[in-house]
Amino acid sequence: MYLILRKDSGLHRTQNMTQKHDPKGEITLSLKKIAKLAGTSVSTVSRVLNQPGHTCNEPGLAEKIWQIAKELNYLPNASARTLRMGSKGDLPPFTADIFLTRFESMDTDPFFQELFQHIKEELLCRNCLLGDLLYPDNFMMPITENSIPSMVPYKSSENIRKETSIISPALISRKNNTGLVILGKCPESLIPALRKRYACIVGIDRNPTDYLYDEVFCDGAVAAIKAVEYLFSLGHRHIAYIGDCNFESRYIGYYQALLAHKIPLNYQNIYPSRQTLKEGYDIMCSILHSDSNTTLPSAIFCANDTTAIGVLKALKQHKKRGYMPSVISIDNIAASEKTSPMLTTINIPKKEMAHLALNLLLDRKENGHTEIVRLELPCHLIERESCT
Repeated sequence: MYLILRKDSGLHRTQNMTQKHDPKGEITLSLKKIAKLAGTSVSTVSRVLNQPGHTCNEPGLAEKIWQIAKELNYLPNASARTLRMGSKGDLPPFTADIFLTRFESMDTDPFFQELFQHIKEELLCRNCLLGDLLYPDNFMMPITENSIPSMVPYKSSENIRKETSIISPALISRKNNTGLVILGKCPESLIPALRKRYACIVGIDRNPTDYLYDEVFCDGAVAAIKAVEYLFSLGHRHIAYIGDCNFESRYIGYYQALLAHKIPLNYQNIYPSRQTLKEGYDIMCSILHSDSNTTLPSAIFCANDTTAIGVLKALKQHKKRGYMPSVISIDNIAASEKTSPMLTTINIPKKEMAHLALNLLLDRKENGHTEIVRLELPCHLIERESCT
């Protein structure tokens, strides 16, 4: 028997001398090839493809592994790979493209990485396939006139003449039997173009849209209010905010909680950021090294766990005598249980959000509903050691 893989994947024909079909052997062969192309170990590849929530120390490595696996038509189990190959005459299975709107890599924010893992599990359970991973750059093309960037989500003769980079997956004309899962806050101006390419769209986020597409969300404003109210219950009144401030529901929730307690918004306690670990670390360092006459916040509310982990790291490395603020955040990612002290956070039900999002996407595909559907899930407090 011969195992023949796609020519464009760079694999060569391999002969099985035993003439016996060995699915486990095929999986091992694929893992080795992926590891070689990704420049990493087989064990790392196996963990990325099979363990939800696994993160890599090297930025972008998990994304690279999944992209190579996709190009090789690899999926974590034999039945899924059989599904991808199909039989002659069969319609191809439904495929879901994933659009990460905020970051350029899935590794940047563990919340979306864990959510992505749950989506992959749902796709496998429903005999569907993972399509392209799309990022903001896939939808932005530099235009020569006035150097103004323009959104070009599908090819047209006019746009082809203006293209200055390699064609990305997002520029291919509309695919059949493919839906889109939007992770994060999507620019409203991009939605009409996405509708031209995808018949089925669903979003997962903490910021609900104005009924622009089907969506599953856990309201960030509600989560923020819950976090700040918990700090109030502990006696804190001087509470800082680190996070996105640009039409961000968590920032709005923080402000609303202060107003409810008749505490004016102090802009010296607002620290805008892109909600990364590094920015959380750097901002906390600047707070610790602020002027001695500056009143330090007794508590810090971070818009996400990743930022809070950076804050805790700075507090641990740059201790200030007698100063240890309470720290709380939102998401409840796996790493929040491994900090010192363990991070108090607001749980966002990622697994349930992925499950319901795929329900909506497939129901839309089958014309089960035509109106825009919005599903809101509750959040709840996870009390740990970082708040006193």
